[in-house]
Amino acid sequence: MIAKITFFVACATLAHAGVIAPAASLAYSAPIAKYAAPYAVAKTVVADDYDPNPQYSYAYDIQDGLTGDSKSQHESRNGDVVQGSYSLVDADGHQRIVEYTADPHNGFNAVVRREPIGKVLATAPVAKVGTPLAALPYSGYH
Repeated sequence: MIAKITFFVACATLAHAGVIAPAASLAYSAPIAKYAAPYAVAKTVVADDYDPNPQYSYAYDIQDGLTGDSKSQHESRNGDVVQGSYSLVDADGHQRIVEYTADPHNGFNAVVRREPIGKVLATAPVAKVGTPLAALPYSGYH
């Protein structure tokens, strides 16, 4: 059944496009060239604001004493060369520092360092195996 429907739709499409004549007018078939669409030529459009030597520089620094969130980043670009670094504090008390560069010749390269900062971020208390839930401090259990 699906094959019959597919065949009917294909024939109707070809008849509508002028490739084959509709069944009602088999005596005369219009030339195909009359229905053929003219060829479209693709044209390359260049944006007016294209910058062949892009340059930018940005930075941010977040130090939140309430949550202990500490992170920063700076990056600069001159043409196809990008340089930057970012840092953040991991939960184990180390600061992760990533310095990176990217250019067409060498690709993307990053150097990662980890340095202890002396403080460990607060974590939830861990219960020993076998501790009943009633003995744990209630914090909403969600």
